[in-house]
Amino acid sequence: MGILVSSCLAGLEVRYNGTHSLDDRIMELMREKKAVAVCPELLGGFSTPREPAEIIGGDGGDVLDGKAKVIEKSGRDVTELYIEGANLTLLKAQEVGATLVVLKENSPSCGSATIYNGEFKGERRVGNGVTAALLKRHGFTVTSEEGLVDYLDEK
Repeated sequence: MGILVSSCLAGLEVRYNGTHSLDDRIMELMREKKAVAVCPELLGGFSTPREPAEIIGGDGGDVLDGKAKVIEKSGRDVTELYIEGANLTLLKAQEVGATLVVLKENSPSCGSATIYNGEFKGERRVGNGVTAALLKRHGFTVTSEEGLVDYLDEK
């Protein structure tokens, strides 16, 4: 089973604020060499730390369709960097033959069920991040750290 996981869930300090979101189950998959870690935002050209960003005007699918944008809190449009990161993550998923992709929930890249609502107030709404949307469009099974247990129980 090839699993692609968000680097922050594997304990790498790559989140926008320089922290990680270590998930012990994912760390175990990494130790067992069953998972490969990737950070779409770093692949897209961001550094750590970086300014928080949220999707304005829709969700990740809308970003891919040119109907929404990813904007940093200061107002800078970083849509193209998010799309670049999503495309490079898609290539990585194809390269490793990922049967499952586990991405960090709520992220403008990685959210697979919820993302922040675009108002920078900490409020979430239903939607996919840019990378999650692209991977789903290409037929990958995408879940979050919150949904991982459902897949691990099946194996």
